[in-house]
Amino acid sequence: MNNDLSIFYLISQASLVVQLVMLILLVASVMSWTFIFAKRKELAATFQVTEQFEQAFWSGGDLSELYAKITEEGREVEGIEKIFIAGYKEFSRMHKVVSMPASDKVENAQRAMRIELSRELDRLDESLPFLATIGSTSPYVGLFGTVWGIMNSFRSLSTAKQATLAQVAPGIAEALVATAIGLFAAIPAVVAYNRFSTRVDRLAGRYEIFVDEFVVLLQRQAHS
Repeated sequence: MNNDLSIFYLISQASLVVQLVMLILLVASVMSWTFIFAKRKELAATFQVTEQFEQAFWSGGDLSELYAKITEEGREVEGIEKIFIAGYKEFSRMHKVVSMPASDKVENAQRAMRIELSRELDRLDESLPFLATIGSTSPYVGLFGTVWGIMNSFRSLSTAKQATLAQVAPGIAEALVATAIGLFAAIPAVVAYNRFSTRVDRLAGRYEIFVDEFVVLLQRQAHS
């Protein structure tokens, strides 16, 4: 009997169903890490844009100059900048309508910002459901592979004249590898999902505060 119980040997000797389960989990793990690195980079860039914009917005400069700077040709607009552009553009358009009450002008600008805010939050939430799915299902998929492998091990023992630990250990070990791979795929996904969800919630809070503060400024301009 082969005494090699290395991970690679156990995987190579596993049944086809268990190997398929392992392959699915490995693919899920690779996809999960791809999403994790991409989302981490995206959120870091979004926080940076938010910090830079808030500094420029509260520096006391002319909002029209800030709008022109953000919307200049060739510049990519991101995150909170899109919310500002939506509100400022709508307010400027409504401000030209002399017959419209000031409150309606501000309300239209606020509605435009709320719509853009929802779009930004939807964009930030992309891939998070995928991480949640990987984190919640991978252990069960791995457990399925383990149960299947153990069933095969005990089925083979039923035809053996004398059952020993040496006979059953390799089969059980290779089956448990599926659970290990399932946990390997699930744990990073769960940690990343919780981390990213917290950061998205923080951004959502900052966006909400900005919309409320900007609405106050627009109300002052509308009545001036």
